[in-house]
Amino acid sequence: MSQEVRGIVAMAKGEPVSMQTIIIPDPGPGEAVVKVQACGVCHTDLHYREGGINDEFPFLLGHEAAGIVESVGEGVTQVAPGDYVILNWRAVCGECRSCLKGKPQYCFDTHNATQKMTLADGTELSPALGIGAFCDKTLVAAGQCTKVDPAAKPEAAGLLGCGVMAGIGAAINTGEVGRGDTVAVFGCGGVGNAAIEGSRIAGAAKIIAVDIDDAKLELAKTFGATHTVNSSKVDPVETIRGFTDGNGVDVAIEAIGLPQTYEQAFYARDLAGTVVLVGVPNPEMKIELPYIEMFGRGGALKSSWYGDCLPSRDFPMLIDLYLQGRLNLDGFVSETIELDQVEEAFHKMEGGGVLRSVVVL
Repeated sequence: MSQEVRGIVAMAKGEPVSMQTIIIPDPGPGEAVVKVQACGVCHTDLHYREGGINDEFPFLLGHEAAGIVESVGEGVTQVAPGDYVILNWRAVCGECRSCLKGKPQYCFDTHNATQKMTLADGTELSPALGIGAFCDKTLVAAGQCTKVDPAAKPEAAGLLGCGVMAGIGAAINTGEVGRGDTVAVFGCGGVGNAAIEGSRIAGAAKIIAVDIDDAKLELAKTFGATHTVNSSKVDPVETIRGFTDGNGVDVAIEAIGLPQTYEQAFYARDLAGTVVLVGVPNPEMKIELPYIEMFGRGGALKSSWYGDCLPSRDFPMLIDLYLQGRLNLDGFVSETIELDQVEEAFHKMEGGGVLRSVVVL
């Protein structure tokens, strides 16, 4: 039997979001209904509201969430009612060419729920990243539910569903940061600080945080930055070289998505070093680099999709580290808010004053 719940919806491009009554159908084959306990307010949700993803309005926003499985549909075996789960937006298919090559983290045919959630008048909703978790309950593909230790606080655990996982994974999975490595992270927002945290966990010897905001640079130290560079005051490339015996870093992570900071990351790496792009550029942006520099420096230029994570592998491991006190997920929670405060949280995000506002339900 379908259920009526509250949810935050972007009805039209650029308009403030609003609280709406959402109809949640019973889960069908391969689906699950999850009672959401907490959901982070991510930049991606703001991009949906602004029409920066697509124009399939209205959108049921929210995707960075943790909660309890309430019910499952036919054929679901990986989770059961009562399981504590983190939601993910890459439910791997197991059958595409990437999965069959043993690289499911790059799955090209990830699953979402087949049925649609709707407004009370029957209007079909587009759930953000196939999740739609600014809602008391949501309908997802069962593969989007990753079971983890229920001792983890939902407001912290849910952040692995997107931004924090993207940053940690950019360091550990994509950049393959190792013991003793030197790392520079350009941009100290939520994703950048997560990349700093990931580099620390991986055993990096020097972690250089780069930003134009001194307050953000101070915060980066709490996640493991050993050095900071205000790139509005000094040349970041030369300063980074100065911290690394003139060589540059082993891994440079760009967590902003701007051509100028990517170019800085490119030149701030050592010979045969790696550049990781995890910041999301807009479609109009272009970058131009001397071809001989791409050849002469060697190494690798990589893009990081969702931190190249495999939720079934990475979420439980990272939650274990969190519960051991070795992963500072709590540090990313700037504030907890009510469901009807999402629009206000978007304005705070635009002002740069928070890492994450988290809706607690």
